[in-house]
Formats: sequence, C-alpha cells, structure tokens
Amino acid sequence: MIKYTHELIEEYKDFVDPKGKIRREVENGRFYPIIRGLYETDPNVTPLRLAQYIYGPSYISFETALGYHGLIKMNVYTVLSSTFNKRKRKEYKTFFGLYAYRDVPMEVFPLAVEPIQIDGYSYIIATKEKALCDKLYTMAPFGGQKALKSYLFEDLKINRDRFKKLDKALIEELAPKYRSHNLMLLSKLIEGESI
Repeated sequence: MIKYTHELIEEYKDFVDPKGKIRREVENGRFYPIIRGLYETDPNVTPLRLAQYIYGPSYISFETALGYHGLIKMNVYTVLSSTFNKRKRKEYKTFFGLYAYRDVPMEVFPLAVEPIQIDGYSYIIATKEKALCDKLYTMAPFGGQKALKSYLFEDLKINRDRFKKLDKALIEELAPKYRSHNLMLLSKLIEGESI
C-alpha cells in the first residue's frame, strides 16, 4: 500500500520523533522508499501500480503498455509512461525498478487510456493503439512505409495477427492529433496495405 510522509507523520504523531520512527520502519523493512515523501509497504507489489504515484500526471504507455496488451513479447525492464508539458525526459531508479517518463502532445494525452483499479491501487494505461502511437511519436522520422514496417515487425517484433486486429478507426482518429510524420505513415499503413 502506498504511504505518503505526511500520512505517516500523522499516524505517528504520538511519537516524540515521527520522522525518526519512519526512518526506523524503513530500516526494519516495514516501508520501502520509492521517491522522496513516498513509501510502499509491499516489497512484491507489481511495479506498474506505482508509476502514476511517482510522477504525474502520467499514464503507462510505450513498450510497457504494448507488452501489457500482448502486442509485443519482449521483456520490458523499465516502466515507461507518458506525460505532457514537462519538456524533458524524467527517470527514477527505485527499489521496485526503473521508471521513465516522456512527453506526448497535450491534445492526445487524455485520449484512449484505460483506468485500472486493483487491490487499492489505481493507475492508467494506454490502449494498445495509443501506446503504439506514443512510441512512434518519440521516434526519428521513418523514410517510408517499408522502413516503418521493418521497425514494427522486425525491431519491435509486433505480432502481425494482433497488429491486424488493432482498432483502425482509433488510430486514424489519433494520428493527426500528434502532428507527426510517423503517425501519418502508420495511418496510411493500416488503412491501405495488407500486412
């Protein structure tokens, strides 16, 4: 369970030194520091559940969401999330793993995301279509559809059958909002050619 320093200080207000009590609880393995002012009580918590608490507003996206939705098989060792208007990439190394955050356009930030609530934790994750759009938005421009296909199916190793089942209407709705060459290529790829 997530705990904030101010909550713990309130919880330990009857102690002479509430902050000292928190330090001792960390040393005894009752609390695990995540970032300054934020602790977790469960050392085995699924790392996805913490991403939104570390830095926000944010939602889980990129390869992390693509793996979560089964579009790619690769193991993702960093929890990757989208933010907006932060203007720089942020990374946090924690007891629970590495968390990285990258900007997407503000116009697309609230679109095509799914809220998830599990065991008292809540987080937001991109749909597979949105995660793919976010990923391509952060890439250098591809020379054409052939280069894009090579990246999707050889580098990212996206499952072709699952790619064919993507919500084409959603991608066509999202793509222009990114104002990105890569997203225009993706939109043309899904509307036209057989994969």
